[in-house]
Amino acid sequence: MASRKNDQKQNAKERNRYDVDEYMDEKVSLVNIKRVLGYLVKAQGNLKLSLLFSVLASVTGLAGPLFIQRALDEAVPNKDIRLLLLMSAFLAGSIVISVALGTVRNILVARAGAVIIHDIRYDLFSHLQKLSFSFFDSRPHGKIFVRVVPYVNSVSDALSNGIINFIIEVLNIFLIIFFMYQVSPQLATVTVFGLPLFAIFIWIIKPAQRKSWQMVSNKGANLNAYVQESIDGIRVTQAFDRQKKNLNIMNSLTDERNKAWMKAIYISNTVWYSTETISQLVFSFVYIMGAYWMNPMASFGTLLVMGNYAWRFWQPIINLANIYNTFITAMAYLDRIFDTIEEPVTIQDVPDAVEFPFVRGHVEFKNVSFSYDGTRKVLKNVSFDGHPGQSIAIVGPTGAGKTTIVNLLSRFYNIEEGQILVDGQDIMKVTLSSLRSQMGIMLQDSFLFTGTIADNIRYGKLDATDEEIYAAAKLTGAHSFIEKMPLGYNTSVTERGGGISAGERQLLAFTRTLISNPRILILDEATSSIDTGTEQLVQEGIRTLMKGRTSLIIAHRLSTIRNCTRIMFISDGEIIESGTHEELMEIKGRYYELCLAQYES
Repeated sequence: MASRKNDQKQNAKERNRYDVDEYMDEKVSLVNIKRVLGYLVKAQGNLKLSLLFSVLASVTGLAGPLFIQRALDEAVPNKDIRLLLLMSAFLAGSIVISVALGTVRNILVARAGAVIIHDIRYDLFSHLQKLSFSFFDSRPHGKIFVRVVPYVNSVSDALSNGIINFIIEVLNIFLIIFFMYQVSPQLATVTVFGLPLFAIFIWIIKPAQRKSWQMVSNKGANLNAYVQESIDGIRVTQAFDRQKKNLNIMNSLTDERNKAWMKAIYISNTVWYSTETISQLVFSFVYIMGAYWMNPMASFGTLLVMGNYAWRFWQPIINLANIYNTFITAMAYLDRIFDTIEEPVTIQDVPDAVEFPFVRGHVEFKNVSFSYDGTRKVLKNVSFDGHPGQSIAIVGPTGAGKTTIVNLLSRFYNIEEGQILVDGQDIMKVTLSSLRSQMGIMLQDSFLFTGTIADNIRYGKLDATDEEIYAAAKLTGAHSFIEKMPLGYNTSVTERGGGISAGERQLLAFTRTLISNPRILILDEATSSIDTGTEQLVQEGIRTLMKGRTSLIIAHRLSTIRNCTRIMFISDGEIIESGTHEELMEIKGRYYELCLAQYES
């Protein structure tokens, strides 16, 4: 929580850059730890079974050295072949059973990991669907994507296998201590003597290690953001011959990520190095004390078994050091994942929100003001109303606030001042689903999804029949070019509509809007990418669609707006002219100047 709050302190323009690091919290969040435990609970069935099999495998494996001791101290000196064979059989059996139990345990852990990774990714993606446009406006999309796929993949093993291994290795340490004290209390004490030294070292190095892996997370996110931005803008890159410049930026970001990675590796390796050094010193003291300083001296079997146990004692500690490294890395990624999940959903239903049973389409704006960044107002006391069957055109210069009006009506953003009513009902007090389901919205970006042409049209009405799709496409003029496609309506569309012209993409997006049969129609530059000939086909479809509906149309072409019921000219966030085409031409104001400029061009 603290990490997200501090991240919000960054200016939105600073966050929305590929070369700006995200905020790093130096302390492990207890809230995030609780979240992790919540996901473990969901997979507790497989985790509990894997824990049971792990304990059985450990106990079975630890019994092996005892069979060796008895064989060396009793069977060999006494030449008891029967006892030697029996101990050998027990040893072989313990190894086979331990391996079998360990194999089953690995399968159970893998299943638990699959459940955990699914639940985290589902919760993360589900939350992203609810976040407002402002969240996506303020961050490079590459930094969002990296949290959904690579980061979740990276933490899955740490949360399943890592947690189970941590518990098992701690249990192994206590089991080994128990077995060691059964064999030789003196040598057992020597073995565990190095453990406090190791704990002190880990405590000292922990902050630097966490910080280093957070930096790896940041630099990796920066690199991912730039790669995605470069791919999205590849046409512009090649058009302006910017490849060399982009490569230089890529090299710089890669170098920063590699430097951060190597620093983290150096710090993490010191943990492994210190563990190995302490463990080797302990081994030496065990053999020296057992062979020279104990009175009486330890038997050969006891010395060999204690050496084996000493190695086994430090092996789980070495494993714990590796698990700790993995956990520290995972926490750096989990911070970013949970930061996103904790991101507040600003556009949501109020507790007592009501359902819109049927929208007639009476739209009212009352003194509405709005700012994207909290400082510069994009809209200033905007007021107007529109009735069913009316078409309201919104025109004006770029950045005047035209698209903001329809974004607020659609509740993509929350208004700051004033009120927006539909059929006399404040849209802040109705459910988003009942409001948007009765709106047909076509934005400037004619985004198409991977799938067939029919799938993209059906996005506006999921249960639409083929006949409804054909009828809508004919009405918008899309049917003629769809029929010429290799497989017609079953032609595959690549990401963002590659292989289809901008005008054709816009026609498909318009058809998708039309098939939803909305009560309120919003067209944001709906004909901006359609040629004059195609536009004539679309105009009749637009007029048919607007009958009985409230329509808000943002457009620059006079052919699209001149027949609207009312035209509003907006400038600097304010409506400065309003009327029919003829009325506005008569007063010879800003709208008149716009029309004159178009005629001259």
